[in-house]
Amino acid sequence: MIEEQNNLETQHEESVNLYAIFFKYLAYWPWFVASVLGCLILAFVYLRYQAPVYNITSAVLIKEGDSKKGGAGASGGAADILQSMGGLSMTNSFDNEVEILQSRTLLKKVVTHLGLYITTSEERFFGYPQPLYQNAPVQVYLSPQEAEQLEGGVQLKLNYTRENRLEVRAKYFLRGEEQEMEKTFDKLPAVFPTPVGVISFTANDSILKERRAGEAKDIRLLASITSPTAAAAAYGGSLTVSPTSKTTTIAQVSLQNTSKQRAVDFINCLVAFYNQDANDEKNEVAQKTAAFIEDRIGIINQELGNTENQLADFKQKSGLTDLTSDAQLALQENSRYEQLRIENQTQIRLVEFLRDYIYNPANEEEVIPANVGLKDQDLSSLIDQYNTMLIERKRLLRTSSESNPAVINLNTGIEAMRSNVQTTVASVLKGLQITKADLERQARKFEGRISSAPQQEKEFLSIARQQEIKAQLYIMLLQKREENAITLAATATNGRIIEEALADRLPVAPNKKMIALIALVLGLGLPVGFVYLRDLLKYKIENRDDVERITDVAILAELPKCKTPEHGAIVVRENKNDLMEETFRGLRTNLLFMLGKEERVILFSSTQPGEGKSFVAGNTAVSLAFLGKKTLIVGMDIRKPGLSKVFNLSRRAEGITNYLSDPEHVNLFDMIQHSDISPNLDILPGGPVPPNPTELVARTVLEDAIAKLKERYDYIILDTAPIGMVTDTAIIGRVADMCVYVCRADYTPKAGYHYINVLRDEHKFPRLATVINGIDMSKRKNSYGYGYGAKYGYGKGYGYGYGYGYGYDSEQHSSRK
Repeated sequence: MIEEQNNLETQHEESVNLYAIFFKYLAYWPWFVASVLGCLILAFVYLRYQAPVYNITSAVLIKEGDSKKGGAGASGGAADILQSMGGLSMTNSFDNEVEILQSRTLLKKVVTHLGLYITTSEERFFGYPQPLYQNAPVQVYLSPQEAEQLEGGVQLKLNYTRENRLEVRAKYFLRGEEQEMEKTFDKLPAVFPTPVGVISFTANDSILKERRAGEAKDIRLLASITSPTAAAAAYGGSLTVSPTSKTTTIAQVSLQNTSKQRAVDFINCLVAFYNQDANDEKNEVAQKTAAFIEDRIGIINQELGNTENQLADFKQKSGLTDLTSDAQLALQENSRYEQLRIENQTQIRLVEFLRDYIYNPANEEEVIPANVGLKDQDLSSLIDQYNTMLIERKRLLRTSSESNPAVINLNTGIEAMRSNVQTTVASVLKGLQITKADLERQARKFEGRISSAPQQEKEFLSIARQQEIKAQLYIMLLQKREENAITLAATATNGRIIEEALADRLPVAPNKKMIALIALVLGLGLPVGFVYLRDLLKYKIENRDDVERITDVAILAELPKCKTPEHGAIVVRENKNDLMEETFRGLRTNLLFMLGKEERVILFSSTQPGEGKSFVAGNTAVSLAFLGKKTLIVGMDIRKPGLSKVFNLSRRAEGITNYLSDPEHVNLFDMIQHSDISPNLDILPGGPVPPNPTELVARTVLEDAIAKLKERYDYIILDTAPIGMVTDTAIIGRVADMCVYVCRADYTPKAGYHYINVLRDEHKFPRLATVINGIDMSKRKNSYGYGYGAKYGYGKGYGYGYGYGYGYDSEQHSSRK
């Protein structure tokens, strides 16, 4: 039951606190209305000047397998060979293609091709400039080479008048300084030379005719020219290329732009340039092979022509017509070996051509011509593997550097493969030369059988053999040239658009709902923050809440600010029910409730002078006297007596200090003055200021004086000095049964008031309570929505102040002392 009751009390306190906070901020409702309206207006203006940004998406199928094959029939096992040699793995090929698709080099090509480094928009009276893409009335152009040299871009303001005149104002940066030029052109096209480049202007007749038909006012345009590199970087920031899933090689290309058509053209052009670069890479081997074949064809064609001329001259000079039957038989056998020698010689020439090409330093990083007619399959396979590795190295360098571990491993594999190719070429050439020697040995046997033939026949055969060798090599090269041309023509694109670029129906930015919500929240938050910050920066006590946040000491009463009488400071009158009378009755009730049966000495103190402790002590004494209690108020603030001002006493010469200084010769009761306010109230002034006030109140005579006074009076009120300023009050506290600690609203510093917690924690007094003096009731009512009745004499007025208790701050305490 006790726990449930505590929970109910806690919930009640929380609800009251929330209620107070609500009405505290409700008092500033005009601020909230003005702030919300202002923020919403600013949000509307902001949205008005923000161009809508649309998201355009497309899906591109990247043929990952094709990117691993050369255009001239590279071997399909190249990837396995690279992996077995510790080279680059092909598992990240799709990721490489995605990086290439959004590389700065490729983006720069697209920006330059579409002229996107030049943007044009139309000024509007109220709102963002309207972007113009391919429909600008006046087209602006600056060559990409000149635009690349710009330091900070060029800003142009164009005014095309109704008289077809063009007024141009240009701002640009030159050697770090902003400069400006103006010029007017009577007709278009026009050329505008500037220190940063030559800008040309061309009229779009169809657009101008359409605009002039609808309106006749001037056309105001804004044009911006940046370097293609900077424009590519900007488009790269708004471009996103990501895989649609982990199991496919489909990349989703997204671009955010203020023009839907411009974004669509950008994506389409980006894929087109990507395919073009990929095809160029894949056809590099085939192009090198075609160049090699064309070079060889030219040489063999010249040699074949010379051989045919020699044969014609020989026949004409020798008159050769036919061979003898004996020589015919020998020739038949020799012909077979001669055929083998021809094929052997052809292979030797091809291998020699390749050897010269490989050992040429200019071709060190170039692919080796492949598929040129070699019969040695091992050598052809090695050349294909070497070309594949070289192509992959070039592809990796597009998205990485030479220091990439994958590139370093691939360089090692290329060097090893090139050495292997050189060794194989030398080995094949050596084998062909050995075969050539054997064939020549066999041919010499048959040549001996026909040694009796005429010398002219031998010369004829030699020339005819050379002619046949050249003819076969020429025909073979022509055939390879056609095969290589077919390979080039059959190259497929590496990326295919499977979903055309399409813009979303609604813009993705600015988010109007979100901005409106932010404006609303900001409009509500600014007044709350301002009020909270203002309260946070207040360093003086203002109300009961401030006191409860600092200490949990019981609050006896909250005294409103009032107008004091012309003479004295007593505001409590007998048989009156005004605000001050009711307030001090509540203070009196709470005070008597806290005191025990034999506890009758009450000490009043404060943190610093001016907080009204004498005023509170005096009126409390008057209220007790009106209750019928015999009451004495003693002026114990002997350093600066103020009790005489409160009661408007005329005789102030003698008082408690006279008795404390000489108790043997001074009668204590002779110092007491009777008050004309009530017959139950007597006053013991402080008396003259002694030279040793601290030592004076520390004597035991004070206890004797209080004991004597208790015999005649029901209650004794001690008006002491501020306890936060001097130690007199702490010493006097030994004779008090209770200390009433007074603070004053809008006067007492919060830091100084923390000293009440020191008194509580160190148990300086048997009982401790506090009174809040000088509260502005009009401010209180406006802030919380309720006035006098809720606090004074009813409800919380008598409460013990179950507060928050902030603890004791030793630094603040020492500074106050």
